[in-house]
Formats: sequence, structure tokens, C-alpha cells
Amino acid sequence: MAVLVTGGAGYIGSHTVLELIKNGEDVIVLDNLENGYKDFVLGGKLVVGDLRDIRFLESFFKNNKIEAVIHFAAYTSVEESMKDPIKYYENNVVGTINLLKAMINNNVRKIIFSSTAAVYEATKNVPLLETDILLPHNVYGKTKLDIENILESLRVAKYIDYIVLRYFNASGADKSGIIGEAHKNETHLIPLVLQVALGKRDKIYIYGDDYDTNDGTCIRDYIHVSDLAQAHVKALSKLRIDGVSDIYNLGNGKGFSVKEVIEMAKIITKMPIRQEISSKREGDVPYLVASYKKAKEELGWEPKYKNLGDIIETAWNWHKKMR
Repeated sequence: MAVLVTGGAGYIGSHTVLELIKNGEDVIVLDNLENGYKDFVLGGKLVVGDLRDIRFLESFFKNNKIEAVIHFAAYTSVEESMKDPIKYYENNVVGTINLLKAMINNNVRKIIFSSTAAVYEATKNVPLLETDILLPHNVYGKTKLDIENILESLRVAKYIDYIVLRYFNASGADKSGIIGEAHKNETHLIPLVLQVALGKRDKIYIYGDDYDTNDGTCIRDYIHVSDLAQAHVKALSKLRIDGVSDIYNLGNGKGFSVKEVIEMAKIITKMPIRQEISSKREGDVPYLVASYKKAKEELGWEPKYKNLGDIIETAWNWHKKMR
């Protein structure tokens, strides 16, 4: 029986596939390669397909013995989601409903879902608990919360068991330097900053410097992608052992502002990084910092990469190789 990883050719998905392979799992990756890369799939079997194609999914599940699903496949840009909400609801929500239908029809009960800190209300509460108010401020976050609610409805109806993992800001690269963070339309801060250091971009834009924070720029919790990958392995183990559905934050428990990330990148890269203040982006919130206490107590997980400099250094080592 295999573990199906949807979106397994993408950033977090590929790192999780690598971790699963290291743990001796039989892995099948399902990815449409719109935002993923074949070269990032370092083990298991890659099947190219799209979750929006229900006929394909039904055939896929009938022809493969799937024990559990780890579901990453989604569009993830906050800014784009505000400009093109239908694209996000169709891909993220409808695609997931198709996946769940195929799972139910083929008696696959276990799913680990990649959610986001964007489901929370904008607040100064630091750190955020899983029980804090859910009020997404952008369409991306709304699609993820919709899926969380669908999963809970299916649990109550006794169709599936799930674990939802709410990520904060995924960052860094595998310490081997084999895979890292590459998006075909890059929107994430750390890779954008490192592209400036490499001369691939002229400057980094800071979207707003008048937020109610220590230096006026948004504060985020940066969690290393390999730590996220290990959390999925532990979540899978928990589902196998007790089948109890639950929700966990995955973060470092500490926030850094945009300007602090840029300054740390200057130290790590030893390169000048030009910056320019731009207007705020719709959907951004001032603070997002996690409490990972519940994940530590119930999954036995905590981040190994707790220093921002160490996280950026792994990303820098990978980006230098890819220049």
C-alpha cells in the first residue's frame, strides 16, 4: 500500500516525499507539473495528472493501492487569489472535493491536509493557538478553511480521518542542497531576497512599511521546509496508530519582520540587497506567529531549525548552486 502525495513535485511536497522515502514508505506522487518539477521528485513513482479531472482520479485510484493521502496540491499566492478568486476556488476547493470523492469511492480513509496560517483572524495575538478565531482575510485562506470544514463534515459522517497541518512561512532548503524552493512565479520573501543577492533581480519590494509592528513591516514565522516534512511523517504515524482527526500549527514560535529577514540575508550572503517601499498588498496582515505546543505534545514534533540565519543559509546554499 502506497502513500499518495498530491503536489509532490512542488516545494514542500518534494521535501516531504524525500522524508517519506528515507522512512521506507512506498510513495506515489500525483502532480500536474503546472508549478512542480519532475527533477524534484527524488523517489517513488510520479504520475502526471490533475485533481480537477474526476474521471482521471477515479481511474487512478482503481489502478493503485493507496493507504493514505498527503494533500499539497493547491494554488498558494495570496495576491493572485484576490485578483482571480474563481481560479482558486476551482483548483483548491473543487480539486480537493474531487480527490475526496475518489478516496471515499475507493475506501481510502486517511488524509493529511496542507493548510495555512492564513485561516486565522488578523490579530496581535502572539503566538496563535489552534483554537484562535478563524477569519481569513484573503481568498487563498478562505479556500483552505473551506476544505478544513469539508474534512470535518466528512469525519462526522464517518467517511474519513484527517490531520490538518496549518503551516506558517515555509522556507529554506534540504541540507543536502539537492532540492530547494523554486516557484515558477516567485512570490515568497526569502527566495526573492536571495535572487537580488545573486543579481537576478534589481531590488526587493517591501509591501508596506506602516503596519503596527516594530519596524512597520509585516511579521511572519519562518519554518524550515525539512521540519515541515518531518511533521507530515509524524502526522501519518498518528493517523495509523489512533485514527483521531485533529489540527496542528507548524511554526517556529517566533516572528521576524520583512526588514529583519532582509538584514539577515545580507549577513548570510555578504551581498548588498537593494530594497524599495511599495504599496500594501490586499490580503496581507501584520502578524502571523505560531504556537507549536500542541504539535510538540501530541505529535512529538518540534522544529530543529530555530535560527533564522540557519534557515536562510540552507536556502542560500541551494540558490547559489542553481544560479
